[in-house]
Amino acid sequence: MQNSTIEWTDHTFNPWIGCTKVSPLCEHCYAETMMDLRYGRVKWGLEGTRVRTTPQYWRQPVRWNQAAQRDEQRRRVFCASLADVFEDRPDLAPWRGDMFKLVDKTQHLNWLLLTKRPENIGRMWPTRVESSDLETNVRENVWLGTSVGTQKTAGISVPRLRAWREFVPVLFLSVEPLLGPISRLPLDGIDWVIVGGESGHDARSMEEEWVLEIKQQCDAADVAFFFKQWGGWNKKRFGRELLGQNWNALPSPRHTSSLLDQKQLGEF
Repeated sequence: MQNSTIEWTDHTFNPWIGCTKVSPLCEHCYAETMMDLRYGRVKWGLEGTRVRTTPQYWRQPVRWNQAAQRDEQRRRVFCASLADVFEDRPDLAPWRGDMFKLVDKTQHLNWLLLTKRPENIGRMWPTRVESSDLETNVRENVWLGTSVGTQKTAGISVPRLRAWREFVPVLFLSVEPLLGPISRLPLDGIDWVIVGGESGHDARSMEEEWVLEIKQQCDAADVAFFFKQWGGWNKKRFGRELLGQNWNALPSPRHTSSLLDQKQLGEF
């Protein structure tokens, strides 16, 4: 049961649509190309628009959760492929609150929250009511990730993500698009690395040696390695084999302690 064409998830859910470019990784944003330039659903950018998806659409994760419970098999949900849940806009705050309520309601799903703004997580992460006398910042069904594609973005974003190691069972990196060699990928505390090249028109090229260097670092650090695609203008043509095979490793979630009272986030 899968409704997503993204290889590393089972489902994709977008609470809203729209975003702003914040790094070189965003230069050829597929979401902007599709939802702004092609379909005109939203206007990208700081002064642009954000559109919440429909109530009927928001009910889908509840059905996925019921199916996962019935099948006794957890499903992965990539949240916000067409947005960033930690974008800093006041109009998104109530929608984000509703999203986290949905996340907390669907405990048989693993929610993959991928952001290019890990510095905002601390201000936008609501506490979760675990019992009548306990609020916690721990979410055992959330996997937190950040996007890195250059040595510079890795050095900045990964330490910010690592601050959340005690609050979620999986931290992951989306190294996509990989725009250059990353000889020092900070993997301490990271559970999963996804690597891929850029796709679509005017896609920037990715060298095999860059991918192999990251794979070697993951192997040395015992971090799960997933190779998504070579990229290029035709994804199906260029495929996703590396060294003659597909690499589809998934992380082993760590056990977090939800018994601790973690009412204060501290500084992140």
